[in-house]
Amino acid sequence: MADRLPDTGDRIAKLLARAGVASRREVERMIADGRVAIEGKVLDTPAVKLADLRGVTVDGNPVARPEAARLFRFHKPAGLLTAERDPKGRPTIYTALRNALPKGTPRLMPIGRLDWSTEGLLLLTNDGELKRAMELPSSGVPRSYRARAFGEITQAQLDELIEGVTVDGVNYGRIEADLERGGGGRNHWIEMSLTEGKNREVRRVLEHLGLEVNRLIRTAYGPFPLADLPRGQAQEVRSGDLERFRKGLDRR
Repeated sequence: MADRLPDTGDRIAKLLARAGVASRREVERMIADGRVAIEGKVLDTPAVKLADLRGVTVDGNPVARPEAARLFRFHKPAGLLTAERDPKGRPTIYTALRNALPKGTPRLMPIGRLDWSTEGLLLLTNDGELKRAMELPSSGVPRSYRARAFGEITQAQLDELIEGVTVDGVNYGRIEADLERGGGGRNHWIEMSLTEGKNREVRRVLEHLGLEVNRLIRTAYGPFPLADLPRGQAQEVRSGDLERFRKGLDRR
């Protein structure tokens, strides 16, 4: 395939991601593993550009025509892994989603992750390009959280996070953090908003400030709120709301 590469259209990894096969990065790994072919010829580079996915197979199976992008809000309970399967046999989000999603829902991929003990809003989509765009720090899509933490903290200390902070050699960007009023004792509720979403970012930053996080809830991702969605349930975002968001995302 490397001797004659089309130079028009979109890269095949982008097309397969848009079709919901996997994220673009995962598709590139699939190509490296020899799992993607065009007209029966195994692909050895992700640089190929195509107008569409006719003749493309993954693991020998033809790729279906891309469906329109869809987005779902899911209220993830604590105690679920954000993964398709777990070697240790722990329950995953897909265990709960089997009962939470309507029949006929396409394969969905999580946008970002929530760790085992974190609960709240998890967005899922069938569109790998939307997933990638929302996850990229450069897109500036905010993630909002409420954290209950034990220890001593002041608003002045939290205000310093607006300049970012380095913890164990990892640089975390701008974080807006507000101490909720009315809390008693040494357990505090803290509202936080950030755009990077690095692994365990909220927990590590608050632990750096001497706090012990004992509950963490994601309350919003971009303009999409958790609101009153019941725990363990999923709800599709209206197509018009998704389209308006995508247009704004494209202009960033």
